[in-house]
Amino acid sequence: MRKFLGWVLASALSLTTLSYAPAGAAVNSHAEARFATYNASLNRRFSGELISNLSSPNDPQAAAVAEIIQRTRPDVVLINEFDYDPDGTALRLFQDNYLSVPHYGADPIAYPYRYAAPSNTGIPSGFDLNNNGSVGGPDDALGFGFFPGQFGMALYSRYPILEGDIRTFQSFLWKDMPGALLPDDASTAAPTDWYSAEELAVLPLSSKSHWDIPIQIGRKVVHVLAAHPTPPVFDGAEDRNGRRNFDEIRFWADYVTPHAGDYIYDDAGGTGGLEPGSRFVIMGDYNSDPFDGDSIPGAAQQILELPWVRTKVTPDSLGGPQQAELQGGANGNHIGDPSFDTADFADSAPGNLRVDYVLPSRPLKITDAAVFWPLNSDPLFRLVGTFPFPSSDHKLVWVDVKVPGTGLGR
Repeated sequence: MRKFLGWVLASALSLTTLSYAPAGAAVNSHAEARFATYNASLNRRFSGELISNLSSPNDPQAAAVAEIIQRTRPDVVLINEFDYDPDGTALRLFQDNYLSVPHYGADPIAYPYRYAAPSNTGIPSGFDLNNNGSVGGPDDALGFGFFPGQFGMALYSRYPILEGDIRTFQSFLWKDMPGALLPDDASTAAPTDWYSAEELAVLPLSSKSHWDIPIQIGRKVVHVLAAHPTPPVFDGAEDRNGRRNFDEIRFWADYVTPHAGDYIYDDAGGTGGLEPGSRFVIMGDYNSDPFDGDSIPGAAQQILELPWVRTKVTPDSLGGPQQAELQGGANGNHIGDPSFDTADFADSAPGNLRVDYVLPSRPLKITDAAVFWPLNSDPLFRLVGTFPFPSSDHKLVWVDVKVPGTGLGR
């Protein structure tokens, strides 16, 4: 279960959407693919700072992140908390100066296909969304952030990205989800009135974005469904972030359920959910543990309990249980299995949680899976460490799937 050592600027949807696919790029000739998600904490305090950090191969945190990716060697990896820039400079620099450079004996890894698109984070809403009496700042942005694109997403792939078929849902309004869990201002008699009608007319569901990125694997297409819902904390009794988190997760459940996503519209004007029978992998940091933490009960179950999602094999690690025991605190009261934890959060609250997911659909078959969280006696523990983390408080999660009917030989 722990094969740690295994293994364009596009015209897609907008002028600021980025994809890269050089001619003649080689692809692995096998029918098995490793999908990974990693909240790598490659976010910075100021716009342009990530580009500056990645402009040389000397950033120790970026080097640790790159080495983890090199040692796990995913074919497709979604990176959460990767600051977005319209020119895709950071996307390129991370490949050129980090992934393409060997680290402590780990072989370089090349991703000829890459994708990034705008994020709602840091985009001013023009409204007092947190109702604190003033307008402006990260908490009043369309998604929490100090500048546009902070905490964005990036996808790296060894298989071709079908950029012309990508769908993004950055602008889908929260109010347009039927039965949306809109927050309520308890000081008034009106229901679900935390946000005014004017605010709801501009407030998107996605705190970052939701992406449907088709990947071509031989003759078959696998849709990477990527997102990073807001943490269900940093709010008040109205639970505006917890409710948004719940509905951001629900979005994919509706999207892949026949007819449940008929209400959905994408940024290009297309409507409806994923075509029935499509192969997909739901990936990302969903900020929701099935049993512990602060999310609304049942939030993660919306995608974990889908009948067409494979969940019999859960990515695990040896380091998760060890650190839960060593760190104690809130971990001692948790219900969930610590071997499934993917993030090392504060010991007082909420403790370590499972919040990062790679969930393949049928007929994809899981052949192996793991969380990259070694024991503290393992030489590679230096890559994950403890607070202050050398890489990220989240751990890379990978799942190997067999894609039937690809026409590719092993």
